[in-house]
Amino acid sequence: MLDPEILERYAQAQDIAGRAGALALVYWRSRETLAIESKVSAQDIVSEADRAVERQIRAEIAANFPGDGFIGEEYGRTEGTTGFTWVIDPIDGTSPYLHGMPNWCVAIAVLRRSETVAGVISVPTHGEEFAAMRGDGAMLNRAPLSLPPGVGVRNAVTALGCSQHTNPDRAARMAREIVAGGGVFFNNGSGALMLAYVAAGRMAGCLSDHMMAWDCLAGLLIVREAGGRTAPFRPDGDFRQPDKVLATAPDAWLDLLRIMRDDEG
Repeated sequence: MLDPEILERYAQAQDIAGRAGALALVYWRSRETLAIESKVSAQDIVSEADRAVERQIRAEIAANFPGDGFIGEEYGRTEGTTGFTWVIDPIDGTSPYLHGMPNWCVAIAVLRRSETVAGVISVPTHGEEFAAMRGDGAMLNRAPLSLPPGVGVRNAVTALGCSQHTNPDRAARMAREIVAGGGVFFNNGSGALMLAYVAAGRMAGCLSDHMMAWDCLAGLLIVREAGGRTAPFRPDGDFRQPDKVLATAPDAWLDLLRIMRDDEG
């Protein structure tokens, strides 16, 4: 039996993500006017759109679930009292967003204590919503989503996460191993969106040596509920810190797990 507290938050997460995506789209269409700041590097940037979208998401959640906590990319952590925490990336893929590319999304995950119980990735430029609730399967635009069989490294694209935090030698080695295994690699600038594409069978897998919780928790749940496989993310429950990410179609798991393990060694 589905937990009514989780079910209610899942339904709200879908609605809230849709409205947040609509707001982000309004800003995107006038992006030349946005105020932009760098965080730790010229690749790590934030715009007034990121902050406005996260404020809207937080306000809507607080109105519906006043005791729930938050972990957001732009406004940090707010402790709650209910055991539920919302993990928010208002615009995942800010660099593509600001450069006029359509590969960005709004990502929202719901934690119950340290377990992800719901996740939504809204992609307004493509009119797509990926969503999942623990134990209830994955959805694409409110229709059931499941990974097709036979998707592997040798017949599909593999997402390779890279950022200013990535060791360039490790990134080069992982890229080399993917190509040597008969595959090709790709990065569209949005970790959450690449994970959604893994869940949809559009990519063999996604591996990265550095992601934050707001980049990946929603996507990892959607991959699992669609029938894919994922490595644990922050088993210690400290979602303020980054971790490696591995999510794959079943037939790509062993190939990409080997690459990730070799990287760790």
